[in-house]
This record gives sequence, structure tokens and C-alpha cells, in this order.
Amino acid sequence: MNKLEFHPVTSARWKDLERLFGPNGACGGGWCMWWRLSNREFKVNKGVGNKRKLKKLMVDGIVPGLLAYDGKLPVWSIVCLFVTRTARRKGISVALIKAAAEYVKKQGGHLIEGYPTEANKEHPAPFVWMGVASAFREAGFEEAARRSPTRPIMRRYLRATSQKSI
Repeated sequence: MNKLEFHPVTSARWKDLERLFGPNGACGGGWCMWWRLSNREFKVNKGVGNKRKLKKLMVDGIVPGLLAYDGKLPVWSIVCLFVTRTARRKGISVALIKAAAEYVKKQGGHLIEGYPTEANKEHPAPFVWMGVASAFREAGFEEAARRSPTRPIMRRYLRATSQKSI
């Protein structure tokens, strides 16, 4: 793996995000808006609508995640942990999760969570867009809860004083 650079997703990096996600919006027109919208709104906006909503977040000054660059190309975005095909299975997910935690800490955040898949069988890579639990564990996250056999809630405290029950 080459040296990675991590940058916040801003309007200035929109073209990079579009190139990363491709014409299908990363996975089936989602544009990593699943956690930001109600189920109904997500489905109604699938495709172009979700793309517009994600772009509006950035125009409004909200940083929805990070992009990782290997040279000049974006490798993946923290909003979904979607890794470009040629960069998969090289440890980029773990590195980006760690970078996200550091970014959140520098912004004054106290904890960070992830909602990955517990990969108990081989899933096609585009369908584990929330990441896999093993990558979060390797990045220092611990399981905080589990609502189903395949969906742990992974949490990492960034400051010792924040270790409260939530």
C-alpha cells in the first residue's frame, strides 16, 4: 500500500467523490445517504436525488466524511467505507477508520461509532459498504451493542472522560 493522504469531503473535492462512487452512486444509487434519511426518503431519492442531497450537505458546509488518496486518486470515503475495486483487501479500510477517528478527535469529538457487517460469510465487496467488524476492531473499536447477529455497533472513545454509557 502506498502512502495514503486523507482529506475531508468538501465541495472542492466533489469531482473526486463522483469519480470514486461512479455512475451508480457507490452501491445502487445510495450515495451513502442511508443513515442520513428515513427509509422512505432514501428509496424515493435513490440515484440522482440522493446524489443531490449529499452534494447539498457539502454546499451547506457539512463535512460528511473523508476521502483517502493513494497518489492522486480517491480510494474510498468514510461515509460508507466504499473502497475502489483495485484497492480492496489491502488494509485501506483499517487505515481510513483510524484516520477518521483522528479527524474526529481533532475536531473535539469524544467518541466515534461504526455500524459494520459481521462478515460470517463472503459478501460481495460493494455490499459491505458500512465496513466489516474486523476492520473496526483492528482500528481500536470495541463492540458496544448488537441488535442482530450480523450488525454490531462498534465504538471507540477518543477521550478518557467520555467513557459513559450512552
